[in-house]
Amino acid sequence: MTDDQKAKHSSQISCDRCKDLPPLPFTFSFAFQPIVRASTREIISYEALVRGINGEPAGSIFQHVNEDNLYQFDQACRVTAIKKAVELGLDKQLNLNFTPNAVYQPELCIRTTLEAAKKYGFPLEKIVFEVTEGEEVKDKQHLVNIIEAYKKMGFQTAIDDFGAGYSGLNLLADYEPDIIKLDRELIINIHQHPRKQAIIKGIILVCQELSLELLAEGIELQEEYLWLKEQGIDLFQGYYFARPGFECLPEIPSERY
Repeated sequence: MTDDQKAKHSSQISCDRCKDLPPLPFTFSFAFQPIVRASTREIISYEALVRGINGEPAGSIFQHVNEDNLYQFDQACRVTAIKKAVELGLDKQLNLNFTPNAVYQPELCIRTTLEAAKKYGFPLEKIVFEVTEGEEVKDKQHLVNIIEAYKKMGFQTAIDDFGAGYSGLNLLADYEPDIIKLDRELIINIHQHPRKQAIIKGIILVCQELSLELLAEGIELQEEYLWLKEQGIDLFQGYYFARPGFECLPEIPSERY
């Protein structure tokens, strides 16, 4: 048996064992935050953000997550988010965060997502997978393999919190996400910060060369939004438009665009 075959066999065992595990000893739900396209003045997607069952912040849930249940939690998040989105009548895209270190073999670990989408009737082509760049990836080639596998399956992919993590621009040399989500720290008071402006303009040029779409997240001020919009950024997310809605799909006042 080759090394690749051994790895796949090991992944198969991990996936099969996960199905036989007892339920997680904690429960959770989701809030949803809209992502907007400024040029068309419309919501194009909602990001699913984990919350406690009474709307408690994500930290109250993540304190229960460890190496032993990380894979099971990652899978349960996808299923729960899809189920809740369908219950709410979501007809836009759905952005799902995933943890690269919890994915053993992309083709196998995606099975529960595929099954959930089929069971609840959510179109696969409307799922966007976000990888958080702030999480240290133990094996960068593994992340590249995950992204390539997801793209082959027809899913869109995004790098979340870009500019805040471990790989930065180097990550773009190895794989091609569809969307780059600028980290909030680069966005804060961008209209008053020449050094940040220079960095953002550089990232915009890189994305143009690589045909990647750029999304500015964490927008809280109209001035931030207007400056970024003037630079040609079209996708936005943040409190300025709408806070995450617990178990609901927030709308956006027309005057915000």
